[in-house]
Amino acid sequence: MNVRRLLIVSPHFPPVNAPDMQRVRTSLPHFVSSGWEVTILTVDDPTPLAPVEPELLDTVPATVHVVRAHCCSRHWTRWLGVNNVALRALPFLFFTGCRLLAGRRYDVVYFSTTMFIVLPFGRLWRALCSVPYVIDLQDPWVTDYYERPGSPPPPGGWKYGVSRRLGLLLEGWSLARAAHVITVSPDYPRLLQQRSPQLKDALFTVLPFGSPDGDLAYLRPKLAGRHPVLPAGSFRLAFAGAVGPGMLGCVEALLAAVAALRREGRPVTVHFHGTSYAGAGRTQPALTALVRQYHLEDCVTENPERLRYFDALQVTLEAEVNLLFGSIDLGFTPSKVLALLAAGRPVLPVAHAGSALITRLDALGQPCVQLAGAQPTAAEIAAVVERLRAIEAGTAPRIASPTSLDAATTAAKQLALLAAAADSTD
Repeated sequence: MNVRRLLIVSPHFPPVNAPDMQRVRTSLPHFVSSGWEVTILTVDDPTPLAPVEPELLDTVPATVHVVRAHCCSRHWTRWLGVNNVALRALPFLFFTGCRLLAGRRYDVVYFSTTMFIVLPFGRLWRALCSVPYVIDLQDPWVTDYYERPGSPPPPGGWKYGVSRRLGLLLEGWSLARAAHVITVSPDYPRLLQQRSPQLKDALFTVLPFGSPDGDLAYLRPKLAGRHPVLPAGSFRLAFAGAVGPGMLGCVEALLAAVAALRREGRPVTVHFHGTSYAGAGRTQPALTALVRQYHLEDCVTENPERLRYFDALQVTLEAEVNLLFGSIDLGFTPSKVLALLAAGRPVLPVAHAGSALITRLDALGQPCVQLAGAQPTAAEIAAVVERLRAIEAGTAPRIASPTSLDAATTAAKQLALLAAAADSTD
């Protein structure tokens, strides 16, 4: 029986800690245990924007072959306004991939990244080397969020406009010859088909992020020897992740509810970590105005610097309540849903009505406070208050992470799609 060979393209990879490589990283042990031979094509970034966390290397199976393409330093490319790791490594990634595919047989190429500019390589390599490819869309390549009335200005200025136009030009072309497309949200196929009607339903499979069971099993025995991330407290609410402008209405509902509980004398505190999307040294607090508005300076802390991955996971194990926020971008579904449920602590989600996050939570049986508009109403704030009271009293239902979405099952679903792509003759 021939060994299946898989080439995974992921410009972010340990020791760099970036959200878009976590799906691949947590699946690798299961890919290897299923008998697949895996090569990772990533970059050797001398100046990464994302944090470097060597501990993540401990989770990568020793049999995985990691090939690192050259990457230009940001010390030079910043003069051109280029910080994106994929852009800094673009030609090197392409030609390194050509060399790998020419040097040995690979059954399928798997793109799992939010560095969308590398996705056209799949179609080019298919034409050059006759290797099928599968694309995993963890975020939408092109979004109309910033074009909607009332939306904040897009980040990046002119670079956002260039990126969006490139996405509109290359998205349909890249996906059209893919053997399969995996998406984390059911909204993505519909949006893609609106722009590219030639993309058929059979091309898509919706596969949300699985729970990081291996990471939790790795971390739990080490907690006693690790320095606590959260300060001491009896009722600590915590959120580890970036807070975009579209999430502020949900955060405001939570902070208004906390203000109400504090007036009752309840000892609740809230801790936000990694709230800024900016790189190291350029972070700014996202919640200062809201904290001041509700006079919560004494009980709300915000650290905008991104936490190391295992420190962020440690936050979910230390908190009495883990927070989850939706966005006015209704297609947004946070990748951390299963991780929060798997941590075993109560979860308090707040999201906008009609969002994909609420659909996701409904399927998991997780209650969610819903906002009808961009800003919370008094009734919606009261609903958050009641949810927090129930959690504090121990009467709120505890929702477990379903075994159908554990890391092993999610990896098996990926492998089934990859095997089907490898066997396709189209």
